Amino acid sequence: MKKNKKIVLAYSGGLDTSIILKWLQENYDSEVIAYTADIGQQMDRKKIIKNAKKLGVKKIIINNLKNTFVKEYVFPMIRGHAIYEGVYLLGTSIARPLIAKDQIKVAKKFKAFAVSHGSTGKGNDQVRFELGYHYFGSKIKVIAPWRIWKLKSRTDLISYAKKHNIPIPKDKKGAPPFSVDDNLFHTSTEGKVLENPKNSAPEFIFQRTTSPEKAPNKPTYVSIGFKNSDPVSINGKKLNPGKLLEKLNQIGGKNGVGRVDLVENRFIGIKSRGVYETPGGTLLLIAHRAMESVTLDKDTMHKKDSIMPRYAELIYNGYWFSKERFKLQKIIDLKKNKVNGSVKLKLYKGNVTIQSRMTKSSAYSMKKVSFEENKTFNKSNVERFINFHKKKLK
Repeated sequence: MKKNKKIVLAYSGGLDTSIILKWLQENYDSEVIAYTADIGQQMDRKKIIKNAKKLGVKKIIINNLKNTFVKEYVFPMIRGHAIYEGVYLLGTSIARPLIAKDQIKVAKKFKAFAVSHGSTGKGNDQVRFELGYHYFGSKIKVIAPWRIWKLKSRTDLISYAKKHNIPIPKDKKGAPPFSVDDNLFHTSTEGKVLENPKNSAPEFIFQRTTSPEKAPNKPTYVSIGFKNSDPVSINGKKLNPGKLLEKLNQIGGKNGVGRVDLVENRFIGIKSRGVYETPGGTLLLIAHRAMESVTLDKDTMHKKDSIMPRYAELIYNGYWFSKERFKLQKIIDLKKNKVNGSVKLKLYKGNVTIQSRMTKSSAYSMKKVSFEENKTFNKSNVERFINFHKKKLK
């Protein structure tokens, strides 16, 4: 008897991956296993299961990875202050390695010969997924429909969906939706009117942030506590990683914090315009840097700043599981045990300002910086210091 072959598909339950699921069934003599990673995205479990079953899927796996995602991927990235091209907090980029790792784990469990994803042939995600697949399962075949099928456009996909009775979702204006990716860290929106950089982003596309104009007329204050460089509490209340980020998303989103509109340089060589919402991540980044400012020495902070662009680029390009990223992470985390205390932030109509930094660290000396005369700082050394650096100008 012929052994039943299996393919594990990264399945969201939406239009694209439903079409891919059907296409895999039509083109491969294999059972398709629908795999969904729950990393805090807006998702309807019942709908995912219903849509998959409607397409004849027998095995539907939904794994809750929210705490793992935040603790082992988002927090290390926050410790590195990773920002790509000056503005992007890497919300999509940081999620793909975890999904790829867990998808390969499922594939090995069910002895699948292949894994598949719904990333387009022009996007970054195909690289991120497949580098992760290779790292954890180099012998498992990768099927990337967008690179091999004859469906070349969104119009082709919709025609295919109609032919196979696959439901086509509509956006708030009654048209096929924007391309949206979301997780507990962020939401990204691309396509349609956004493809032309001269067009303003319509307000209705924003999903987790209130516009600054409609944000509360009174400021909101939030205190974030840190232990060993990771956030552990909000306003004195300890929360697990997933709940903490979820709470910060609510607070930041309500106050119009975390919106970014950018044209980025994709890894594969083309430019792309997108709108990103990262309210909780924005608060964490600002608070963490403020916490480090009173707990770490200058050399450590400046070293971290110097490697950040490369660190961010590695994450963006899909190299989370690379030797180089591991090496940079060790540098980033070298003195993380010193980063302890709390930072209080003021949020008002999209703006975030630091109100206070509290720590038991001795890295910041009030006596040394005081304008009052004291014996803790020898001013006579300053002239020698300046003269030394004058010589380095020549």
